[in-house]
Amino acid sequence: MKIGLVDCQAADAAAQFSRSLTDTGFAVLVNHGVDASCIDAVYQSWAKFFAQPDAVKREFVQDGQRGFFPYRSENAKGQAQKDLKEFFQVYPDARVPDEQLQITQDTYDALAGLGQRLLGWLQQQAPTSVSEQFSVPLTAMAAQSPKTMFRILHYPPVDAQQARAGAIRAAAHEDINLITLLLAGSAPGLQAMDRDGQWHDVSCDAGMIAVNAGDMLQMASGGYYPSTTHRVVNPQGAEAGVARYSMPMFIHPHADAVLKPGTTADQYLNERLREIGLAG
Repeated sequence: MKIGLVDCQAADAAAQFSRSLTDTGFAVLVNHGVDASCIDAVYQSWAKFFAQPDAVKREFVQDGQRGFFPYRSENAKGQAQKDLKEFFQVYPDARVPDEQLQITQDTYDALAGLGQRLLGWLQQQAPTSVSEQFSVPLTAMAAQSPKTMFRILHYPPVDAQQARAGAIRAAAHEDINLITLLLAGSAPGLQAMDRDGQWHDVSCDAGMIAVNAGDMLQMASGGYYPSTTHRVVNPQGAEAGVARYSMPMFIHPHADAVLKPGTTADQYLNERLREIGLAG
């Protein structure tokens, strides 16, 4: 499985990016325009938040898929074990701690802008037989969508007993949305599955951004851009005692966007949220 390393400043960047997503469902970006100091600052800021007592963090539990989700809140579709993680979900209208607010807004805006650029590339590079399936251009489908969500993930040191019971940091799953922009994690662990069912490490060094297609893009493109199964595995040895942080930006379409005849984005999203335990 050869995931493309795409220089966003290259003349053929759009073609490289589209080809890698078509072939593997993933791509890794360099020279993407999101400032490295911004990425460092948002990681440092949220590490402080997650270091606080659980009672303090729970003050930011909110309705509507927003805010803080305590440890072991979510399971992958079809998985009984809850993932070994806690997280905070940021939407444009979410309540965010004052200390994290500005840097989080700056990062959200930068990633939303990059997401629009990438969707434009996918629209441009798709064959006519694929692009004519889109109910509206991909950029219009997602532009300023209030459904787009920035998730800040904290994977604490691995609990050996829970690991022996089969729990991992993030069980095998596919993303729900159009595309996901994943800031390089603070430690390795991300793996993607190839078409033969084999797992491969996704190499994404500090400052890089991994991008993967989600189920909504796969549906809207008739499978041309595949949504690839991925996971975050537990570290071994001394590394099991080290926390990991990761920050994906899930680019979603507007709720009324038609993914395929008879299915809107909102209908599909609600169905999937029920499957992973985040909706009743």
